[in-house]
Order: sequence, then structure tokens, then C-alpha cells
Amino acid sequence: MLLGLEAATVCFGGRPVLDAVDLAVAEHEVVCVLGPSGSGKSTLLRAVAGLQPLDSGRVLLDGRDQAGVPAHKREFGLMFQDHQLFPQRDVGGNVAFGLRMHGVPKVQQRELVGELLELVGLPGAARRAVAALSGGEQQRVALARALAPRPRLLMLDEPLGQLDRSLRERLVVELRELFGRLGTTVLAVTHDQGEAFALADRVVVMRDGRIAQSGSPLEVWQRPADAFVARFLGFDNVVDATVTGGVAVTPWGKVAVPDGSPQGARTLLVRPAGVRLTGPDEGLRCTVAARTFKGTHVAVRLQPEGAPRLEAACGLREAPEVGDAVGVAFDAAETVVLD
Repeated sequence: MLLGLEAATVCFGGRPVLDAVDLAVAEHEVVCVLGPSGSGKSTLLRAVAGLQPLDSGRVLLDGRDQAGVPAHKREFGLMFQDHQLFPQRDVGGNVAFGLRMHGVPKVQQRELVGELLELVGLPGAARRAVAALSGGEQQRVALARALAPRPRLLMLDEPLGQLDRSLRERLVVELRELFGRLGTTVLAVTHDQGEAFALADRVVVMRDGRIAQSGSPLEVWQRPADAFVARFLGFDNVVDATVTGGVAVTPWGKVAVPDGSPQGARTLLVRPAGVRLTGPDEGLRCTVAARTFKGTHVAVRLQPEGAPRLEAACGLREAPEVGDAVGVAFDAAETVVLD
């Protein structure tokens, strides 16, 4: 374990915003912390960096308590959403900042700056003015600057939050490849689940200052820990249910569930892919309330009589029109009984 948090607690105005959090990050692991605003994810990052003192608990690096160790001596790199580049310095001057602080000779600084700019896809940009760079280029410079002192842990705070979607999607793939090539240990904070799932070896979902779920992107996506995590991930088909054997009794009627599902009073998640449309006289009768084009499919919002709305994922050519009457059947393979 490279980084450890033990019962890490931070209070603002007597209220815990980080509430006895335990977290371990292994060397070379990329961990992304997800959560809505106010969940405590940025406070967690600042506490690890030494920018926010703990009220109780510990931050450990290689098993050594970091209490009293100032931020600039924690061997951590930190990259913020707004880049925080020095406008009076050129690109090379920004990247070399940490190297100068560590007393690296100027000749070696130039060599390392050139290598890092090549690494982040900005070869030969050392003399360019920061103001002349695009947002994506500034983000690359900020990343090179954070990597320059060879930090034990790289921390990213909403690293791609200010970029447009297409650039963000391209950069997250490049970052994943770069971290894998360098063997960088990363702790990143984001509210964008797509970004986190593409970047991380492990996803940590936070709620009200605590960890709601931790696991691989596939584990978290396939088996959300509870209704909060499911809804945060964008799943709307979540209802209370009573499970007996292989059947759940729900407001939508009886729904088949996978073998071995937890029994009794539970919460049921049906992924949109598991809501199959049939003829209006078959299954659960619904009216199409809305439809949204998603590029690869159409998200169809269905209103059953006297029951919560459902979302179905339909092929582009098969999607019904608003106002149409349809029937619904449920696929047990896309149904999850939440613990």
C-alpha cells in the first residue's frame, strides 16, 4: 500500500464533510473518486495533499503518518481543474517549476522538460506562451508540470472538467495510456462517471462524506451497492421490491430476478437494456411519455398506469413515438437486486 487513509475526518462548522474514511491506494493503481457536489471528494483530495488538516484520523504514505508534513514535502503532485499555470512564464518555465524547487541543474531541467512535453503530446512547445495555448494544451502543460518532480502519487482534481466533451473523451484515453506506461499512482476526483470508468482501475463512490461503494469499474457498474449509487450512475429504473425465490414483486408487477438474488424487502434495479418492448396487449401496458436520441440508441421514457416511470433502450429504427401504447417485459439478466 502506497497511500492509506485511516478514519480520516474533516469537520466544517461542527459537521463532518469527511466522515471517518478508510481508503488504501496501491502502488501503480489509478483510483477515481466519484460523487455529487458536497459528497466530500475534493476535501478528501485536499486532506491527502496536506492542504486541509484532519480533525482526526491519519494519512499514511508507505505506512508513515503525514501529520505535520507540509504539502510541498509530501512527494505528491497535484493538478487542478483550472490548470493554475503561471501566465508570466512560457510553457518550459511552467513545466520546470517543480524541478527548480527541487534544485535540479538547468541543463537537466531542459532535458526533462523536453522529454515531458514529448510525453504529453506537445513536442517543441517549451518557448510557447501559455496564453497562446488552447484549453486542451494548457491541460497537457499542467499535467507535465505535475509529473516533472516524479511524484510518488499524482492527484487530479476534476482534471478535464473545463474541456469540451470530444476533447475530454480523447484526453482520458491518452491519460490512461500514459499512466500505464509510466506506472504512475493516481488519485483522481471527478463528478463525471464516464471519465472515471474510462480512467480508473478502481472507482470509489462517495456520499455525505463517506464511501458508499468501492470496486472495479465493472463491479460498480454491474452491481451498484444501493439505490443512491445506482441513481448516481444514471440508472432511473429503481424501485422497492419484495423478493421471494426468483421473483420480485414490484410496482411494475412481478419481475424475474437472477438465481441467488438476496431475498426479502429489497431495492430492485432494471437496466434500460432489460426493459423489452412488446405489443400493447402483452406484459405491462405503458404509454410512451418521451424519447431522447442518444447516438447509438433511443432512450424511451414509459409511463405505466399507477406505477413509476420506466426507461427503455431501443434501437434507432424500433423506437416508438411519443403517445404510442406499448407493452413491457423484463429481462432477468439485466435486473439486479441491490444489497
